[in-house]
Amino acid sequence: MCLDKRRIKRSFANASGTYDKVSELQRSAGRELLRSVDVAAFNGVLLDLGCGTGFLSSELLACSAPETLMVLDIALAMVLETQRKLINEKSVRFMCADAEYLPIVAHSFDTVLSNLVLQWCHNLEAVFKDIKRVLKLNGQFVFSTFGPQTLCELKNAWASVDDFNHVNSFYSQTQLIHFLEQAGFKEIELNTTLYTPRYESVGLLMQSLKQLGAQQVIKGGRKSITTKSALQQMMAAYEIHRVDGVIPATFEVFNVIAKA
Repeated sequence: MCLDKRRIKRSFANASGTYDKVSELQRSAGRELLRSVDVAAFNGVLLDLGCGTGFLSSELLACSAPETLMVLDIALAMVLETQRKLINEKSVRFMCADAEYLPIVAHSFDTVLSNLVLQWCHNLEAVFKDIKRVLKLNGQFVFSTFGPQTLCELKNAWASVDDFNHVNSFYSQTQLIHFLEQAGFKEIELNTTLYTPRYESVGLLMQSLKQLGAQQVIKGGRKSITTKSALQQMMAAYEIHRVDGVIPATFEVFNVIAKA
């Protein structure tokens, strides 16, 4: 499966105005990620890789005093929204760039942080090698990303309708650790958290994913438009998961800490 970066960039740019309203999962995962490290000790040069609308950067600045915090996102609209929020923070620098092609010199950062971003990268092994390149010796790489159980209910519901890929696939723990080791990282720690937000309907779940910019972004996948009949069949199949008037959506999140 190959992710279409142009669609990803456009999706997240379009979502910049609605993202904060529906990103409770991202905020919860971000807080959990920061709890896993000694944020107060972050006093060097930091990179927020995939800053979105600036939540993680804001949380970092509230409890640490980095020398410089670089915030980077593939979508200019996201960078501008973060800049608007952090306009008075003198230590913050802003960059619009792709996490897979970092225009940054080697050994620039003491810490690279990334919250629920790296699942949108196609060649994660190459991404990890480049992050290792921009980190200083013994620098930290702290990130969260989705695991393969994410949206399992939605995947199963679509599987009862047809054989096409309607939901993105995500790397396993074993694959992530292998990619990190191949990139030269050491002292790797990985923990898993399952989040199960509830929705009143499958339609509201799909709407929430769209407002996050996280709708289907597969390049080279199915060319035809999903029919209304197929969508209705999927929604009916999803109803098997309804309990107490709501339907769950599983999000498996890996929190990872590795040393360069």
